[in-house]
Amino acid sequence: MYESRENYLETILILKNETGSVRSIDIARRLDFSKPSVSRAVAILKEDKYIEIDENGYITLTNKGEEKAKSIYERHKLLTKFLAQTAKVDEKIAEEDACRIEHIISDETFQGIKNFLKNVSK
Repeated sequence: MYESRENYLETILILKNETGSVRSIDIARRLDFSKPSVSRAVAILKEDKYIEIDENGYITLTNKGEEKAKSIYERHKLLTKFLAQTAKVDEKIAEEDACRIEHIISDETFQGIKNFLKNVSK
């Protein structure tokens, strides 16, 4: 999956958790993207069965979409924590870097970081 589509799914999940409902305009505002760009991305996510859109324009994640979004968000949160704790960088910088890394890191490396953080927390 493309990084941009992963970002959309993650944003939908975050908005849903924050506000309870999500529309295309909410995504456009959060990501500071144009409405036409968001409409195109949303159409692709719907076509690929990651989201559903009701008659009022409210967007919900399908099971497939929610699973993918939660996976991306978990990577984001754990990588942010890892970078802040191990590299001792500012939380904002750690979060920005984690946002880029989460899309390219291998499952094996991510699992290693996840295990590392579990062991450090003990």
